[in-house]
Amino acid sequence: MKVLKFGGTSVGSPQRMQDVSKLITDDGQAKIVVLSAMSGTTNTLVEISDYLYKKNPEGANTIINQLEQTYVEHVEKLYRTPEVMQKTMKFLHEEFDYLRSFTKVHFTSFEEKVILAQGEIISTNMFAAYLQECGVKALLVNALDIVRTDKNGEPDMNYIKEKSAKVLEANPGYLVYVTQGFICRNAYGEIDNLQRGGSDYTACLLGAAVRAEEIQIWTDIDGMHNNDPRFVEHTEPVRQLYFEEAAELAYFGAKILHPTCIQPAKFARVPVRLLNTMAPTAPGTIINNHFQRGTIKAVAARDGNICIQINSSRMLLAYGFLRKVFEIFETYRTSIDMVCTSEVGVSVTIDSRHHLDDIVNELKKYGTVAVEEDMSIICVVGDLACSNVGFETKVSQAMAHIPVRMISYGGSAHNISFVVKTEDKKRTLQALSDTLFKQ
Repeated sequence: MKVLKFGGTSVGSPQRMQDVSKLITDDGQAKIVVLSAMSGTTNTLVEISDYLYKKNPEGANTIINQLEQTYVEHVEKLYRTPEVMQKTMKFLHEEFDYLRSFTKVHFTSFEEKVILAQGEIISTNMFAAYLQECGVKALLVNALDIVRTDKNGEPDMNYIKEKSAKVLEANPGYLVYVTQGFICRNAYGEIDNLQRGGSDYTACLLGAAVRAEEIQIWTDIDGMHNNDPRFVEHTEPVRQLYFEEAAELAYFGAKILHPTCIQPAKFARVPVRLLNTMAPTAPGTIINNHFQRGTIKAVAARDGNICIQINSSRMLLAYGFLRKVFEIFETYRTSIDMVCTSEVGVSVTIDSRHHLDDIVNELKKYGTVAVEEDMSIICVVGDLACSNVGFETKVSQAMAHIPVRMISYGGSAHNISFVVKTEDKKRTLQALSDTLFKQ
């Protein structure tokens, strides 16, 4: 069995839903299909919630009515038979009446999470109904019954394995099991969401739980590219990535995946394939536990970073200096991405201005502090172990004409990272592509 996830753009219109239906049923193999909300829906539900937080029920009802009309038009284009059309219309009217009911209650973050869950509930109900209309033996499975987080907000894998197995055992013989991505229940039974990675995370959790043959993440791009196609010309898809390489690229800016979502698949040794709904025959990118030695795979970039440099000659080689510095960031719950140290100082990068002033004020107790904003982290990923003599030199040569603020090498065998000004990001990415990937 395979697990297939389709994002909002892949099911963003009646035609797209029909295309996905053909794509998942052409091989006759049983599969679990995880769907996001139709594109634009989650943003609209966030807007509705914002009106309700501001105690403006009229504004919320206006947006609810507009969204309902959009879905009514989808129904008229998606289905052929009056019976399915009428059944889906009834479901939609009940859904939107339910959304309107929130305009009459005290609105909190709990109600917001319930509202946000409706996007996936609507898309999966509509899609399952279409499959059934087409004669496909499809079952709609409520993700709220099988996906749960623990008291720490992390996925409860034992629970997910147990509930997934029970659903499959109790409902054998279906070709497609349709369920929602992103949404879940928390340890207290309340409707919640997975936050990090959304529907991709759901697909990987379910793929790991049922020991799937493969997890497929379908998006609107042909796999993960060797550089950012928004800034660099002639990028190419990377056909194979080691799990650690994919995680590094995702963390440092490759938007196609969230860095945490593939961890369940990695631990269960289930390969993840990134595919393009618009070009379903393209091979995409396979992520697995196979490590290709002697290759540099890709480059990624992440903006919005802040460099903080702390210099303290009086703390020269002082025992506990680094501990005191890091404790300040811990106190303000601010994560550090990169670290470079010398005898008299330390430089770090963070990606949030939240608490920046407080952090700087605390750091000034231990030395002089300099802050640089609008920085980008450029990450080069591949087999970059120190035994590959010359690889780090090749990467550095590409940066010969770029002012580099920080370099991190050795923290991982798969990554060299540079910090540059964001204004230099585009030419940095192009220079790396020209040196590393052009034959």
